[in-house]
Amino acid sequence: MTFFRYLAYEKSYMYLYLAGFLTPAAVFYTYSNNGDWIWGTFFYAFALSASVLVGFLLFRYQQHVRVIRKMKSGDYESLSLEGEFAQQYIDELNKQHIHEMNQVQERQHEHYDFIVSWFHEIKTPIAVLRLLQQTDMDANSLREEIAKIENYVDQALYYAKLDSFNQDYAIQNCDVIQISKEIVKSHSKTFFSKKIRISLQADTLVVQSDPKWLQFIINQLVTNSLKYTEPGGEITISIAETPQEKQLLIRDSGIGISPKDLPRIFNRGFTGETGRTYTKSTGMGLYLAQQLSNKLGHYIDCTSEIAVYTQCIVHFPKDDDPYFMRRKTHHA
Repeated sequence: MTFFRYLAYEKSYMYLYLAGFLTPAAVFYTYSNNGDWIWGTFFYAFALSASVLVGFLLFRYQQHVRVIRKMKSGDYESLSLEGEFAQQYIDELNKQHIHEMNQVQERQHEHYDFIVSWFHEIKTPIAVLRLLQQTDMDANSLREEIAKIENYVDQALYYAKLDSFNQDYAIQNCDVIQISKEIVKSHSKTFFSKKIRISLQADTLVVQSDPKWLQFIINQLVTNSLKYTEPGGEITISIAETPQEKQLLIRDSGIGISPKDLPRIFNRGFTGETGRTYTKSTGMGLYLAQQLSNKLGHYIDCTSEIAVYTQCIVHFPKDDDPYFMRRKTHHA
């Protein structure tokens, strides 16, 4: 810091000095007898006070230089109240920056872990397909492995879109039962090959959501039910309504989830005893379904009993979006 640049910031002290010196000088001059004024004494007093000001400014300059040199180590005291508040603000910004950097690094680690897991899991159905090529190819097995690959690809695609969700959705009226029927139809070969019965106990349920994202959510729940339901079991899709919400219920007669795992099934990458024992799993399906549901204003919860059933419930707000209804009326 140059001395002249420093003086530019110390103008207030110099103005105060001039005012403090000139004011009493003017008073003495005004009340002097017949304008009798000893100019030599005036300039002598001015020189003394000016030397005090210069000494003060030099002392302050040395303080500033010392503080600037200690700033990198952080071991210094602020020279003004303004500087103290500025330092507090900078400290808060640093904390916020560190917090945001930690979040970015955490997301990077999550993405890395998911990609590694995804590559590992998708290799399994590809390897099975290669074996099927070398033997008598079974059509049902082929379809099942292709469906697994498609599901893994969908998971990767929707996981990549999580951060940019607000740029790629459109809320509209959706019939979740019709969407469920389309998903069941796409899995019809698996239902048939595993001899799993499907029971649709509703005709319609209209909610406000994004049909593409909602289809992915319901598909993850149905896929999970198919994966963990033994041959000869049953999957039931039904609806319920309360004064506050609408519900889609997907219940299977599968192997169930242990009580200690149940609170964590929506955690990223969590597989639990079921995922480790019965089938390989990335642990991303339910995590993505819950994350997307939350972004759409829905949420999922789950109840289960080992070897008896598992039931996932998608909760939809019952109150219609007034903005959506006004827009729909306007365009009608």
